[in-house]
Amino acid sequence: MRKTASPRLLPLALAVMLGCGMPAANPASAAPANAVASADGATRATLDNGLRVVIVPDRLAPMVTTQITYLAGGYETPVGQPGSAHALEHMMFRDSRGMTGAQLNEMTGKMGADNNAFTTSDATQYYFVAPAQYLDLLLHIESTRMRGALMTDKDWALEKGAIEQEVSRDISDPGYLAFADAERALFAGTGYAEDALGTRPSFDRTTAKDLRAFHDAWYQPNNAILVIVGDVDPQATLAQVKQLFGTIPAHPLPARVPLVLQPFSAKTIARTTPDATGSVQFLYRMPGQRSPDFAASQLLMDALSNARSGLSDLAATGKVLSTSAGAQPFSNAGIGYVAVGFPKGGDAAAAQAAMDAQIARVLKDGVPADLVEAARRAELAQFEFNKNSAVTQASAWSQALAWQGLDSPAQAEQQIRAVTVDDVNRVARQWLKADQRVTVVLTPDPNGKRPPDSNGFGGSEKFGSDDKLDAPLPEWAATALAKLDMPHWTLAPQRMTLANGITLIVQPETVSKTVTVVGHVDHDASLQEAPGKEGIARVLNALFDYGTTTLDRTAFHKALDDIAANASGGSDFNLAVPSEGFDRGMALLADNELHPALPAAAFTVQQQTLSRTLAGELQSPSYQMFRALKKGLLPAGDPALREATPATVDKLALQDAKDYYASTFRPDMTTIVVVGDVTPEQARATVEKYFGGWKAQGPKPSTIPAKVPLNPPSYTVVPNAYASQDQVLMAQTLGVDLANPDRFALTLGNDVLGGNGFASRLMTDIRVKHGFAYGAGSGMQFDRSRSVFYVQYGSDPGKVGPVDALVQQNLRAMQNQPVSKTELDNARQYEIRSIPVSVSSVERIARELLAWSWKGLPLDEPMVAARHYLDMSAQQVQDAFRKHIDPDHLVQVVQGPAPEKH
Repeated sequence: MRKTASPRLLPLALAVMLGCGMPAANPASAAPANAVASADGATRATLDNGLRVVIVPDRLAPMVTTQITYLAGGYETPVGQPGSAHALEHMMFRDSRGMTGAQLNEMTGKMGADNNAFTTSDATQYYFVAPAQYLDLLLHIESTRMRGALMTDKDWALEKGAIEQEVSRDISDPGYLAFADAERALFAGTGYAEDALGTRPSFDRTTAKDLRAFHDAWYQPNNAILVIVGDVDPQATLAQVKQLFGTIPAHPLPARVPLVLQPFSAKTIARTTPDATGSVQFLYRMPGQRSPDFAASQLLMDALSNARSGLSDLAATGKVLSTSAGAQPFSNAGIGYVAVGFPKGGDAAAAQAAMDAQIARVLKDGVPADLVEAARRAELAQFEFNKNSAVTQASAWSQALAWQGLDSPAQAEQQIRAVTVDDVNRVARQWLKADQRVTVVLTPDPNGKRPPDSNGFGGSEKFGSDDKLDAPLPEWAATALAKLDMPHWTLAPQRMTLANGITLIVQPETVSKTVTVVGHVDHDASLQEAPGKEGIARVLNALFDYGTTTLDRTAFHKALDDIAANASGGSDFNLAVPSEGFDRGMALLADNELHPALPAAAFTVQQQTLSRTLAGELQSPSYQMFRALKKGLLPAGDPALREATPATVDKLALQDAKDYYASTFRPDMTTIVVVGDVTPEQARATVEKYFGGWKAQGPKPSTIPAKVPLNPPSYTVVPNAYASQDQVLMAQTLGVDLANPDRFALTLGNDVLGGNGFASRLMTDIRVKHGFAYGAGSGMQFDRSRSVFYVQYGSDPGKVGPVDALVQQNLRAMQNQPVSKTELDNARQYEIRSIPVSVSSVERIARELLAWSWKGLPLDEPMVAARHYLDMSAQQVQDAFRKHIDPDHLVQVVQGPAPEKH
């Protein structure tokens, strides 16, 4: 997958640490020349060249998503070149006729858009999410690269370095390697045997000519599906599509190789892992998405993973650490998995035996009919929840048409409705056979080995793209992006304070018949856990799964299943429920939040589970990396450095959990946000009805940690014997909090430096010019008292020194010279124009409103920030970087086969 530069999961981790398919060869029959909307609200057409088009209006936000899916993936790649489809996906972001890769990146940033792509075994998809007024640009981009991608030898030489860095990262994961081995066993001799990611040897064998041949063979309009969902006019949009794509000629497609599965014998793959805990996984062949049994297989895996299933009970009663079940479906086959976790030093054989017994019970007695019906209700509700985001709507259409070979998501819904309990049991008995599975056992052990073919990935010392980086935008883009206007703010939330101090925020939305509720109790465990009680907050949060004082765990989860609701309690709580179940859902949520059962037996289970988990977690490279970063950033003795250990957890008692609950769970520290098919009056009445009796006792606790000074520089190596690539974090504390307006200048500067995807300086220098890393980026995490600046990248050990030098060079450039007018304009446009995208789903609206509220920000925070950005000067950005960023005070942590400091 071609990823953006934003480091994965890092902002949340830093906040915590600081205490803050075989597609059919022929397209569907052509639609009438003037396509009309069908009963499901979609406008559908097939152009004369075979391009299938679906357009669905969505009025939640002034944004649009486009998804173009080519029906070719890993299955279609040539023998010996399993990564060709993935490599081509990368190259589609390089140069095309009339549009360079640099221009594509700049346009994406200027639009305030998100874009990405992914390759599966059956298809490859490219997608954008952008303000609706830029739909024409998105269509220009996709039509340009459909047949105009150049794939030059020069670009492939550069991109191969980056894609090999991606492979290097993934093959450092023993779990990925084990899964890839399982794929080879399950699908030997077929196009599904090799993962679509590819390997270093396969990329060494691949040339730009090979990629052009693959592109010419499969990237044709008659092998593509274009889905557009958003605030658009369907007929006008269809006219644009016809104008831009209609002249691209159809082309005969290669014959597709039919899937012929070979018999195989059960096998076990045993590997060690640097992870905190181990796992046993049963991997089975399963029906593909185009199989008549696919819907039954979905309900089967849903039922197995239900909170009331025998499998889930293994974790709830402490027999294993965790359980899961699910599937990775292809179009014509799939992989089903059932897994359990065990602690470091634990008994993998016992965990496997416990899981085996549960599967055997299902095969003997069948799946309980009640769990099948619960799974059906949940799947049917999901079709309605999909309407809460243009992206999930578009994905449902793409999935149905491209991978499932259906006419619409409604057809998939009908398949779910038609499944019987007998169907589910028949599928279980056909596919979940002990002699027809691959068993994967991953055992925690720090003494691993680097994978083969992992040395010397990527990197060119030659500047590869200096002749293209400053090229003016194509005329069709330059005109549309020239004028920057403030976006239309669509939210009008009502904020109210209830008598017991609860802050309630309601945002009505009518795009679906669902309601989403999110809540937060303002807290900080590092400040509120009593001395010697480290870990009690984690134990307490795990206990909310066990129901209420009136509904035990089974009864509580059945009550949620009966209304197709998802809910969880704790210091952060949530509910997602169809509209008709809103009242009952809120009753259950409040009962769980205000009257958790906290049973003694469950406390013992969760205490032991956490203790065993910590025994491995504290020794894992991932934990040690963030622990080293935290110790580098914070002064000795800081409360955020407190650490739960097996010793502290083993000393905890049930009364400690009750005491912690009583002192930290308070209505006057709680914010609840309700978004969806509900009026403010209805929401308030319902919240008051079920949460109104909650009363606070005593003075409010302190939950905001003290400010900290600028950290000293440090350098730490965290060994990871499994890694073929170094993961690098560089960070410093910032003397800027959410109340300090300097954060706006720092934000714009960070966009220029490394926060604005492929258009940023770090990505241009580190990936585009040199291919040293798959991704490199920077970020600012601002909070109420503590903030942090960070840089993150992953590269081969030999590239860490050169990358560090480029990071330092770019940081000092931000301080010593004003950013250019073009860079500042790009950053300003990105921040302001991305506002509609930031609140473009019901879930995102709810989460953003919640965070703004409890952090003390206005409920139109993006618009407040936008007004700062409009007036920001390059000098202000430079001054902010001079004042707050200190390249000589970076804490650097390197995890992997790290080199000595350069």
